[in-house]
Amino acid sequence: MKEMTTFERMKLMYEHREADCVPVTDSPWKATVDRWHREGMPADIGYDEFFKLDKFASIGADNSPRYPVKILEENEESVTRTTAWGQTIKDWKSHGGVPEFLDCKIVTPDAWREAKERMTPTRDRINWDHLAKNYPKWRKDGCWISAGFWFGFDITHSWITGTETLLMAMITDPEWVMDMFNHQLEVDIALFEMVWDAGYKFDAIRWPDDMGYKYKQFFSLDTYREILKPYHQRAIEWAHAKGIKAELHSCGDIRPLVPDLVGMGLDALNPLEVKAGMDPLALKAEYGDKLVLHGGLNALLYNEPEKLWTEMRRVIPALKKNGGLVISSDHSVPDCVSLEMFREFVRLSRELGK
Repeated sequence: MKEMTTFERMKLMYEHREADCVPVTDSPWKATVDRWHREGMPADIGYDEFFKLDKFASIGADNSPRYPVKILEENEESVTRTTAWGQTIKDWKSHGGVPEFLDCKIVTPDAWREAKERMTPTRDRINWDHLAKNYPKWRKDGCWISAGFWFGFDITHSWITGTETLLMAMITDPEWVMDMFNHQLEVDIALFEMVWDAGYKFDAIRWPDDMGYKYKQFFSLDTYREILKPYHQRAIEWAHAKGIKAELHSCGDIRPLVPDLVGMGLDALNPLEVKAGMDPLALKAEYGDKLVLHGGLNALLYNEPEKLWTEMRRVIPALKKNGGLVISSDHSVPDCVSLEMFREFVRLSRELGK
């Protein structure tokens, strides 16, 4: 079988058919990439090209209130800055991971109404120059192109209101919460309609909405169905009306929510966080003909390479049957992973994924 492009492989994965090789990808921390540069990866080449990973591209758009972004403090270890969503965060220079969230501006319905007025879908929220420069190459190279939607519970509690504020509001003021979810999605749809109408077609939408943590979810199934599910449903239906796919990234243990997600027609689920309680083999057994499984390799095992290789040999052959798989870890690549170790991860993934 001749070597396929990533687009061709992904198309077969969604058709639940086998390709020449299962697509292979992963997401390293910046500190990990810095380490790889120190260990010999050229500075003028992307890690995906260096390791010959599958080729994925993403189109972004800015649906934020566009509050002023400025650096408040900077030292050798960190940068403290404000964000376009009105938060104050501390980003770390010396190691990867999420930033420290220090303060939020949007913590009341009144503050949200002010922010909402600033969230209008104008053309200058799309980087047209970037698209014009890169889109032809993405298509020529056979990339799988996704539109990066930005809405929902995880976006709101992490980047807008703070966790406690949002969880309390889901009980005490669900109308406010639903208005936030709805408007974020409304602006996303309007912006990506502009992208689509300008001729920049994409193959899927993808959005992050972490709804669980270790062995638990942030809210009940009933709360999900009442407050958040309608917006997931609308995003999926919008994608399907375009003839494209819908992929959700949701960290944590979201097992009780999976039947509803599949029932809505979700096409792909990532990252299948094993260390939080997800079981990719059980998901394959139950939903293998409906859901593309993206991830499912325990990232904690990057600390114990031989255990990771053993786990890959255990799960990949079962998960790849009849397509429906994208090989990657269940989170990201930490900076304990050397250049040579990740090279072996890719080599073994390709061997097992054939």
